[in-house]
Amino acid sequence: MTKVNREIVISEALDLLDEVGLDTVSTRRLAKRLGVEQPSLYWYFRTKNDLLTAMAEAAMAPHAAAPLPTPDDDWRDWFLDNTRSFRRTLLMRRDGARLHAGSTPASDLDRIRRKMDFLVASGVPERDAQMAMLAAGRFTVGSVLEEQADADPRDRSDPPADMPAIDHESAFEAGLTLILDGLVHRTAARAASLSADDRLTTGGRRVQ
Repeated sequence: MTKVNREIVISEALDLLDEVGLDTVSTRRLAKRLGVEQPSLYWYFRTKNDLLTAMAEAAMAPHAAAPLPTPDDDWRDWFLDNTRSFRRTLLMRRDGARLHAGSTPASDLDRIRRKMDFLVASGVPERDAQMAMLAAGRFTVGSVLEEQADADPRDRSDPPADMPAIDHESAFEAGLTLILDGLVHRTAARAASLSADDRLTTGGRRVQ
């Protein structure tokens, strides 16, 4: 019998995910894999959803370990690198995007706040920074969902003969560039507006 603790349960659950896919992961299969009785898993996780949440958080460990931005970083390069890191991490696990979708690991909230603070300190309007991070995250999850579905032979159907094959990485990079371009444009427009306001103000009083 395997000596079991919470970390071992999560690790074995992720290995099971890689082997059989998210639809086939069950506490019964996991208990058999661990050599324990199924009810003993409830000592660590009250419900299967609790287990899946813990699995999603653990699966994000490579992205969560990436260095946080520093004041010397170019925010545009960082935005690209951060989103690419998220994509790479989702792709590390079978059905990684499906596992992650809808989850918000609590341990990542402080890192998210620090990333947002970096963007705002770099001149990105706060609301735009929030929406761009949200859009990039959801775009990445959706892109990986499609990519992993195409990689699963059970879900694959033959495309029309005249439809070119999709290069998932190129499509992802193109979409990511569009998101960043929009954010750069809005940030530049805000900076120009603030500069115009400064030129209209003399000694703290607006010129009429």
